[in-house]
Amino acid sequence: MNAPQVVSLGCRLNLSESERIRAMLAGEDNLVVVNSCAVTSEAVRQTRQAIRQARKANPEARLLVTGCAAEIERDQLVAMPEVDGLIANEAKLDPRAWNVPPSAPPVPALHTRAFVAVQNGCDHACTFCVIPQGRGKSRSLTVAEVLREVESHLDTGASEVVLTGVDVTSWGHDLPGSPKLGTLVRAVLEAFPALTRIRMSSIDGIEVDEELFELFAGEQRVMPHIHLSLQHGHDLILKRMKRRHLRADAVALVARLKDRRPDLVVGADLIAGFPTETEEYHAANLSIIRELEIVHGHIFPYSPRPGTPAARMPQVERPTIKRRAAELRAKVAALRAEWLATLVDKPHSVLAEADGTGYSPQFARVKLPEGTPRGSIVTVTPKTLEDNLLS
Repeated sequence: MNAPQVVSLGCRLNLSESERIRAMLAGEDNLVVVNSCAVTSEAVRQTRQAIRQARKANPEARLLVTGCAAEIERDQLVAMPEVDGLIANEAKLDPRAWNVPPSAPPVPALHTRAFVAVQNGCDHACTFCVIPQGRGKSRSLTVAEVLREVESHLDTGASEVVLTGVDVTSWGHDLPGSPKLGTLVRAVLEAFPALTRIRMSSIDGIEVDEELFELFAGEQRVMPHIHLSLQHGHDLILKRMKRRHLRADAVALVARLKDRRPDLVVGADLIAGFPTETEEYHAANLSIIRELEIVHGHIFPYSPRPGTPAARMPQVERPTIKRRAAELRAKVAALRAEWLATLVDKPHSVLAEADGTGYSPQFARVKLPEGTPRGSIVTVTPKTLEDNLLS
């Protein structure tokens, strides 16, 4: 059966949705879909570049754009000569929006790990963020719906499940009884005892409920890797961002977790050059990398997004933003190298990818013995470290 080409940009939620779009549109010939991102101005630039590249590679295909940029940058994308049409972000998983029958085939396992979108949208109002404009209010899948989707992935061979969403820790707020995310993770673990690896996408540390904390701290099937939607290391900038946590909250959460589970590693999203950021505030951003031992860092140079309060604040000059972003990346890279060096000569349980490498529970990349089947989990004891690859 033929399948359309789906180009996915941005977050893990987009990746999960792109797989569902690909499955839903199976059999549609000569179709290219760009599932776009608009979280930063750079993401919008990459979206426009992806559209041009897709058109150049597929001059006769029908090219449709969906995703956050299709909402936030609608007029600009409609004006692009390469684009044949837009599909509303909120409707992109509805077969009717694409004029295909509603009885879509099951979602294929295109990756060794399955990204399961348990939640969409966001009810918060961070001053730098346009995602609520592109995704709408927070909506949660029910526990039963999540279990059905997890089961479909496991039936087609996925070895690891990643629970994802726009604001995944807000899962359940709109469901009867307002269950917490820990309840959902526990339900998945209990329903599928053969599932040996479950991982969380970026979470808001201030919303980590006690059950979720206990699972991170003591459940071996929950991977020892927590990625925080941290954004900054200085309290005043966090307040101007309208984040709901302070620096001390993140420090306390990580300390409690590592006290219970010393092998747990930390990732974080950090923004460089937020409006009004001084060198003092930037220094606090740098220092929290060491304090939390952040070894998986997603560094975003700040860019003003249309209609957001931060765009009206006093801006930091672009060269300064680029320099600060580079310094943050260098700090994370140095800590990551230190951490990876400690993993040499130790056994690791590695989930095999298609390219001859795989990932440990802490998401360290490991070279695998030749011929290791994709999706298998094998024990590897690396002897060397080169270019962030254990081998």
